[in-house]
Amino acid sequence: MKPLRVYIVDDDAAVRQALSLLLSTCGMTVETFADPETFLAHVDTARPGCLLIDLRMPLVSGLQLKAALTARGVHWPAIMITGHGDVNACRRAFKAGIVDFLTKPVDEQVLLDALAAAAKVLEEVLERQETHALLANLTEREREVMDLVCRGWASKEIAAALAVSPRTIDAHRANIAEKLGTSSVADLVRMSIAAPPSR
Repeated sequence: MKPLRVYIVDDDAAVRQALSLLLSTCGMTVETFADPETFLAHVDTARPGCLLIDLRMPLVSGLQLKAALTARGVHWPAIMITGHGDVNACRRAFKAGIVDFLTKPVDEQVLLDALAAAAKVLEEVLERQETHALLANLTEREREVMDLVCRGWASKEIAAALAVSPRTIDAHRANIAEKLGTSSVADLVRMSIAAPPSR
């Protein structure tokens, strides 16, 4: 398994250095940025990771950075850190989808526990993205057949409902299995739940 990649975005150089040293020592791959603008200019969706973001920065706040990433379709888990924590800021952070909200100076074990939780969230996010990508390869009719298979319908029932031959349905099911890498109904149901069709 690849080491967890962590992106630190904080305008305090001492904080960046201290956190980078700690996380690198723990075997994580760390990249640091002094401001959100630089991070946004360099973010690469092919290199996913967890975010460690300062709440208050001069031009773009941590919450604004998270919103900008979400607008780009980047849903990596983020931990907000701040030296000026308050209840309202904490509430806004969690509403924005932040995994955890930590106050400076950050306790090392608390941070590592938060990153462990964020890593699990990242795994789920990446699995969901992979499922979306696989399902995008299905034709509209294949997705229709898959949805009926997930409801427990047999090929003959699906054929009757779609006014085609059972052999045609079997061909669709074979194509679905090849494109998704599985013919297991349980796997198909799991994938369908993870990435429901857009209506």
